[in-house]
Amino acid sequence: METKAIFKQTKQLYAQLKTDLERIELEQKDMIITAEYSLMKIDDVIKELKCLINDHIFNNIAEEIYFFKEIKPLFISLFIYYSSTLSIETYKPVAGQKSLRKYFERELEKIQGYYQENAEFCSYYKRNATYLDHKYFVRNSFDIKMNIPLAYYNYDSNFTTSHDNHVSQIMAYKKMEHYLKTALWDIQKRNDTASSTDSTITWSAPKVALIELIYGLYHMRCFNGGNIELSEVMKFVEKSLVIDLGNYHKTIFEIRNRKNGATKFLKNLSDNLNQHFADGE
Repeated sequence: METKAIFKQTKQLYAQLKTDLERIELEQKDMIITAEYSLMKIDDVIKELKCLINDHIFNNIAEEIYFFKEIKPLFISLFIYYSSTLSIETYKPVAGQKSLRKYFERELEKIQGYYQENAEFCSYYKRNATYLDHKYFVRNSFDIKMNIPLAYYNYDSNFTTSHDNHVSQIMAYKKMEHYLKTALWDIQKRNDTASSTDSTITWSAPKVALIELIYGLYHMRCFNGGNIELSEVMKFVEKSLVIDLGNYHKTIFEIRNRKNGATKFLKNLSDNLNQHFADGE
């Protein structure tokens, strides 16, 4: 099979995998079960990916680098993320908020420890450098003087380079940081809600309408010029209005798939405001 056809097929595999994972998250409320089902799905897809590449000969080094630096980590990072999530949720202490906070903070410290231990490569990757790609992301081309993973020789040499797994870990840990910080924020939010006085301003429309409004403003880059994560915006709104927006990712997914138009609230908002202006003329 031609490399171009393989790249096209991997793109389709990844798109379908993301859809399947979203479906699993919507169907399963328990994070442990979600992680287990997700890992089984990811494992099946990685096996397909491996079959495509194991005996494939790339036309040039650039193609091989692109696969191991850009494509393969998309899949492996998801496996690392859900494996880590499963472990964290399985061993999460059944204790008070203080113990949970310390537990999640320790997990964040482990991620920071990885960044520090692999500072040289993390800097190389985050700077989008390319001058060592021919050693990092080409099979059997590593330099023995480089920092090679201890388990490197246990990997399949046809499906592994010296540093593609590092890219996967960086991508997975970025997602893990978001997961852990959200968990810490939830703990803080519960504490704030328990100790806060009644707010004089409350959101009286449905929560789904608020999420639709925030998501629209977010995509219009109305917050910090677009240089902010959606989760941070949601946290700010939740804290300001003393409201729990729940699994807003699931709500956004449901909004996107509405049969009679996604932006129901925003359309009503626009129609209502235009009518108000028209009536005042």
